[in-house]
Amino acid sequence: MVVRLGLSIAVCGAIAESARAQDTAQVTGVVGGASKTLQITRATTSPQIDGVLDDEVWQHAASFDDLHQFLPVDHGEPSEHTIVYVTFDEDNLYVAARLYESEPSEIRARQLVQGASLRFDDTFGIYLDPYNNKRTGYHFQANPNSIRSEAVFETPTELNWDWEGVWHAESQIDDEGWTTEMVIPFRTLNFESSNPTWGFTVERTIQRKQEGIAWVSYNRQLNPAAAGEISGLAGVQQGVGLDVVPSVISRQNKDFATGATTSDTEPSLDVFYKFTPALTGVLTLNTDFSATEVDDRQINLSRFSLFFPEKRDFFLQDVDIFSFGGLERNGIPFFSRRIGLSDERTPVGIDAGAKLTGRIGRWNIGVLDIQEESHGGIDASNLFVGRIAANVLRESSIGMIMTDGDPNSNVDNSLVGFDFRYQNTALGDGKAIQGELWYQQSDTEGIDAEDAAYGFRLAAPNNEGWRGEINYQQIQENFNPALGFVNREDVEATEVRGGYTFRPDHPWIRSVEVGANFENFELLSTGMVDTQQLFVELFELETNAGDGYGLQYNRERQVLVEDFEIVDGIVIPVGDYEYGALGVELSGASQRVFAPSIEVQSGSFFNGDIMSIEAGIEWRPNNRLFLELGYEYNDIELPAGDFVTRLVQVRANYAFNVRWSWVNLIQYDNESSEAGINSRLRWNPRAGQDFFLVINHGFDAERTFRGLTSTENQVALKYTHTFRF
Repeated sequence: MVVRLGLSIAVCGAIAESARAQDTAQVTGVVGGASKTLQITRATTSPQIDGVLDDEVWQHAASFDDLHQFLPVDHGEPSEHTIVYVTFDEDNLYVAARLYESEPSEIRARQLVQGASLRFDDTFGIYLDPYNNKRTGYHFQANPNSIRSEAVFETPTELNWDWEGVWHAESQIDDEGWTTEMVIPFRTLNFESSNPTWGFTVERTIQRKQEGIAWVSYNRQLNPAAAGEISGLAGVQQGVGLDVVPSVISRQNKDFATGATTSDTEPSLDVFYKFTPALTGVLTLNTDFSATEVDDRQINLSRFSLFFPEKRDFFLQDVDIFSFGGLERNGIPFFSRRIGLSDERTPVGIDAGAKLTGRIGRWNIGVLDIQEESHGGIDASNLFVGRIAANVLRESSIGMIMTDGDPNSNVDNSLVGFDFRYQNTALGDGKAIQGELWYQQSDTEGIDAEDAAYGFRLAAPNNEGWRGEINYQQIQENFNPALGFVNREDVEATEVRGGYTFRPDHPWIRSVEVGANFENFELLSTGMVDTQQLFVELFELETNAGDGYGLQYNRERQVLVEDFEIVDGIVIPVGDYEYGALGVELSGASQRVFAPSIEVQSGSFFNGDIMSIEAGIEWRPNNRLFLELGYEYNDIELPAGDFVTRLVQVRANYAFNVRWSWVNLIQYDNESSEAGINSRLRWNPRAGQDFFLVINHGFDAERTFRGLTSTENQVALKYTHTFRF
């Protein structure tokens, strides 16, 4: 294997001598409630992380209680009092909170599955921007059951909740409300050791009131640009900076068609080394993703490929560094699911991989090199991605990306791209501006023309009053990012969005939104319209309890230059089609024990009619059991024939305690006439240590979970342990 990433790269930059910790704590620099600084001090002893704030260290820690609402009333007075404590030692950052509650019996604490979503529970969380660059950062969150949830900012405003970090939290409910203690090892973070000031804010949610409370927020948002600061972080260190993560996986597979059974046991290894606190190298050997969650099934009634998000930990580490131009779907230069998965989404072996990510001064650096095994007639390949960007202005950046290799063909392919991201949240009055400008050029063997893509976006993403956005892209016919994602080429795309959000002072209405989006796709080769879509949000109403009601109208134009087989045996002929549908949406607040939702659309579809129903029911009777039923139904009548599509998903989770959980996903769709079960029993005694028992079983199904015939079965045992030095 030719590994372009040499782990012998010289350590860039020197670590400045730490400043001496201050003896007293104070809050300074409050400007109109939008900017705050907290001077913190080093702890002489480490607190015991048990959720009880009786350690003497908290009596001497810096603290604050000047929080405000950001929902429903921006910078309104909180309904409940909160006190936050912050301190540190040379190895860890410690944060604790006393969250007073006038009705302790009404505290929402129903999630007991470690790492699962906390969107329906009361929570306390912190936002950290260790570089204090207003662009990057982390989010750590806990509920009253001591369940942790964490995320990394993939863009300056968007969180990726699939990221996992090693940290710890403990919470307790008492007669005054609840308390929580967090310990975040500096080894878990990337930061510049010479910088004693980090971006920082906190968030508290009170679900029964649908209330959000923060220390610093802007435009009803919490992100690195909307944060205060903690200062005094001197003398912190990360030890040797080495994490060794061995895993062992034992699998048994059965093919019911042939009756063949195979089994194997293999080790794998991930090694993380911090060349500096801001620069991390990763080496992975014999990588296995058997414990990764399966994808949610989707039914595709369009002519274009579907997008499935990344869920594998190796690729999610420092995912923000590789993001490009604000692109989220079509035209992405690097989409990590191209690696280790075939076009049919079946696993492809990875012999070894290396990654270097981090920051040196104003520069953000990412390098990835993977050696992938051969598969399906495709030779073994070496895949490379390089990304570098420089922070400019207050919240903006400019950079480039390079890729080389094609995991799904034997044709040589490479790409280079340049992007500029602009963000300004200093406009005042809660307003902000965002924008991107980007260009990409692919180089594919045998192709020498029409292989570029470029575009720009400008947006005013305001959460109250007027908002707007314009987006333009041109993706040429032969543009081919072999390590990226393109589902529409040979197009010039223009999108215009606009709307208004009204937030009345009303006893039960929180917000009312209206808006419209218009998209136009024209084929570059002919200049003809390919697709047009007008989506009108006639109204979207949210109550103070969290319930939602909406009414939408959707109008589309599709110009088919070749016949479109929408399902097996039913073909929509060449033609120019215009059609529209009216939709109604109702959703119950997720903070309730029982939360139903339904969306119904009815109207014309190509040269026929459609009735669509998407319904869901969530049931959380206690903190151990969670059941969810999702159902998607399309009844379509066309001159070429009528058909019905169905997609059924059942989630059934049971938590024995905070360490043991059993998570199940059952899915069926009548397009494939297949049903599948993914069952994962997990033991997580602490962050960085996991045991999984995973069962995947597939069926052929004559009807919805009826007439089932087993097709395949896999049972896997996987154990992972993180050793930190």
